Amino acid sequence: MSAKHFLNISDLTVGELELILDLSVRPINTLGRPLEGRGAALIFEKPSNRTRHSMEMAVVQLGGHPVYTRGEEVGIDVRETAEDIAEVMAGYHGLLAARVFRHDVVTRMATVSPVPVVNMLSDYSHPLQALADTLTMRQTIGALKDRSVAWSGDYNNVARSLAEACVMLGAKFSIATPPAYAPQAAEIARINSLGSGEFVATTDPTSAVVGADAVHTDVWVSMGQEAEAAEKEKVFLSYKVTSELMNKAKPDAQFFHCLPAHRGFEVDAAVIDGAASRVIPQAHNRMHSARGALAFVLGVGQ
Repeated sequence: MSAKHFLNISDLTVGELELILDLSVRPINTLGRPLEGRGAALIFEKPSNRTRHSMEMAVVQLGGHPVYTRGEEVGIDVRETAEDIAEVMAGYHGLLAARVFRHDVVTRMATVSPVPVVNMLSDYSHPLQALADTLTMRQTIGALKDRSVAWSGDYNNVARSLAEACVMLGAKFSIATPPAYAPQAAEIARINSLGSGEFVATTDPTSAVVGADAVHTDVWVSMGQEAEAAEKEKVFLSYKVTSELMNKAKPDAQFFHCLPAHRGFEVDAAVIDGAASRVIPQAHNRMHSARGALAFVLGVGQ
């Protein structure tokens, strides 16, 4: 039997996505200890606060031993190929997880690994963040079917994974980006084929946010894109989530940000630190949803 990998939200069926979210809120003692006596290799080409802590604790809660490995320790495709690293580490561990710059690294690992490979972030997608986002929205605004979720800012890896999850769960996902950063028509069509929800794109933040139940954003400059910072700050200035923009959403709309955040850039302090902000529960849910995802790839509940 081949290993069950988790590289993108779109790798899942709608039923599997719902199962992971359900596993995420189940009491830990009902999940068993599927990693008992086994390790989990956590490879970090890119550092992270939430991802490291949430994944290490999720592994421990499932009975395993997390082994944190920095990118320079393995030198993916410099010292060793991604394939060699995956095949060697699979002999030590019950699962592999990688936080990488290039998405092809995790896909190549998954091609050869006999144990599950989990994408902790790549330049293409951030499925673990989307799980935490959807879990938090379900807890704060209710089931996502027929809900309206807005995003103002860059169409990046986080936005892509969240769009996939929202459409699969039946929500309308509206994104506002500058024209040069908008998702292509083929990308919109691909995501709209995933479920009963709807993915729509606009260049007008107000249009995206009007009537929204939840408003999301992210940093404009991701790790590794620092050379683009000055230009992006100018282009994205009108996409900042301000109190005025939040007032266009529903009166009880909630605000979300995957963190780290730059107050005064993509979001005003009054919003992220205000009563509508759910960024701290969202961050805490990184651990719970990671536990659900790992339990899923290890066969719990199936």
